[in-house]
Amino acid sequence: MIKVKNLTKIYQVYYRQNNLIKDIFFRKYKEILALDRLNFSIKENEFVGFIGPNGAGKTTTMKILSGILYPSGGEINVLGFFPFDKKPEFLKQITFVMGQRNQLIWDLSAMDSFLLNKEIYEIDDALFKKNLSDLTSLLNCSSLINKPIKSLSLGERMKMELIAAFLHDPKIIFLDEPTIGLDIFSQEAIRNFLKTYQKEFRKTIILTSHYLEDVNRLAKRLIIINKGKIIYDGSLKNIINLYSKEKTIRLNLEKQPSKDFFKKYSVINYQFPRLILKVKRDQINQIVSQLSDEIEYVDITVEDEPIEEVIKKIIKNNEIREKYD
Repeated sequence: MIKVKNLTKIYQVYYRQNNLIKDIFFRKYKEILALDRLNFSIKENEFVGFIGPNGAGKTTTMKILSGILYPSGGEINVLGFFPFDKKPEFLKQITFVMGQRNQLIWDLSAMDSFLLNKEIYEIDDALFKKNLSDLTSLLNCSSLINKPIKSLSLGERMKMELIAAFLHDPKIIFLDEPTIGLDIFSQEAIRNFLKTYQKEFRKTIILTSHYLEDVNRLAKRLIIINKGKIIYDGSLKNIINLYSKEKTIRLNLEKQPSKDFFKKYSVINYQFPRLILKVKRDQINQIVSQLSDEIEYVDITVEDEPIEEVIKKIIKNNEIREKYD
């Protein structure tokens, strides 16, 4: 579906010289390397989380893959097309949803925008009715489509945005921060929809999000980008095994531990009856056995390190290596 080889993007950025004549007539520019020879491929029906810090190159990559931006170098093949050619046959097979930008017409109902998209994408009547029915059913929002967009909440508007973007039955879906700014209930509704939709209709989806819970819940594969370079490409499950060195033990105690107990363990938080410990992964069995002998508890759970912390470590370690390479 998508194949990228040595993808490079360089921006020319104007900078001031603190001289009015020079700034007007003799402008100078510096080059910013946004993407540094990226290589990856994405197969049909994959759900890929594409994450990294601000300015890492996530949105730039998505815009190049969808034909919005022209690459500075490299080879790009999306569905057999070079995206920036913007051929109708290509554009009818993709969609791009940006959480911070609206495509719906503010004063009109969502249905009016849906009908406009129907004509733009040349969707026949039967397919339009079927897709609209499927999407409104999955999002549980059939009562909203005839209301003016300006009267809807942010979460409701995002549902309408997704319907408008998916009506033409695209093969590849680019999602850039689809849950940004939404309350926790709306976030959950969007996640559930995307998970069900991708599974039922077998779409290829690339997702960027600063809410790592989006990625954790939806994507099986994770690509981490930092400073224009891919620093990890693999399964979400594998990243924990490779890079997480610690686990968390949560206990619900029956009795308060002795003072000596706290000297032996790395205690993250303690407020009787709750106790949270941090333990090295390779010592987990030994520590759990010791705890059974040393304290009385009602319940115990062992958890992996939060994915956010693992990813922070990967990015930080990558930056440290770059500094000394």
